[in-house]
Amino acid sequence: MPIFEFASGSIQPLVKTTFNEAQLLERRDLQRLLRANVSVIAPDTLVIAEEFGDFDKSRRRIDLLGVDRNAKLVVIELKRTEDGGHMELQAVRYAAMVSSMTFDEAVEIFDGYLTQIGRVETNARAEMLEFLGWDEPDEDAFAQDVRIVLASAEFSRELTSSVMWLNDGGIDVSCVRLQPYMLDGRVLVDAQQIIPLPEAAQYQVRIATKKRKEREARSYDRDWTIFDVSLGDKKLKNLRKRHAIYQVVRYLLENEVTPDSIAEKCNRPVGIVFASVEGEVDADDFQILARASCEKEGRNFDPRRYFCGNDELLRIGGRTYAFTNQWGGPAFDAAMVNLRNSFPQNEIAFEPSAQ
Repeated sequence: MPIFEFASGSIQPLVKTTFNEAQLLERRDLQRLLRANVSVIAPDTLVIAEEFGDFDKSRRRIDLLGVDRNAKLVVIELKRTEDGGHMELQAVRYAAMVSSMTFDEAVEIFDGYLTQIGRVETNARAEMLEFLGWDEPDEDAFAQDVRIVLASAEFSRELTSSVMWLNDGGIDVSCVRLQPYMLDGRVLVDAQQIIPLPEAAQYQVRIATKKRKEREARSYDRDWTIFDVSLGDKKLKNLRKRHAIYQVVRYLLENEVTPDSIAEKCNRPVGIVFASVEGEVDADDFQILARASCEKEGRNFDPRRYFCGNDELLRIGGRTYAFTNQWGGPAFDAAMVNLRNSFPQNEIAFEPSAQ
């Protein structure tokens, strides 16, 4: 439906244009403006990264990554093309890759983004907690779902059919049409959510909330599960999740699997999976050196979040590594399965303990 200008003596339709005709570029203009005014396409969202791609060795990047008030991650993809291209396919891929992100990982990413946009004095952790309305991080509630927001000048029938099918399958995808108009040399944009239709959105939220609560209940039950782990001929009994994955990682490192390979199979950047310093050092020296190294990068090092005991540190190839102990929910399940399946020669197996 066209947009009209009510003039003094007439009602005139505004002239439709395209972003290309208006000489608005995807990254330089659309992304920059929407980054600072994300509520136009994703209300109640905090942008935590731009051009985010730490999960991927390719050159692909998420245009904007955010967190909403319900602690869901929000993947935002922008296109100025006339049909949206295949943006839904890459957005689903990105959503899957960030789905295991923890609160601490999100804070670290947000901290880098704040530095990028010149807000170096802002405390990323405090701002995210304030936005979420939390006093302390709640890993069981954080990133239990990933929303996708697609914003484009238009969407092809193939794309909208794909999006509706994904929504029926429980994946939260919305499409926002950005139609530009010209008026006295200015560019106006009509932003309309077309999927789901606004009148159906509340129903979809109720269904999604029900499914989220069901997943949270299942996740809560699994959090207390203990595991038996087999590493070749070695059998380990009654391990909590963090200790189970630590033993698997230690075993793989001892069998010449690199930290980079392990981090890749855990679907996390190596700098988050491991804290490391030069030299083979003891626990006291490790904490001093790790803290100094992180401070140079504008990050904090919290030894409570790593296996930092003297007998827990991993000394390999002239470096000392500490493995993160932040594991739970789907992140643990996915990492353990990937590590087992990616290195079959190492004969890794695990199952819930009988007691």
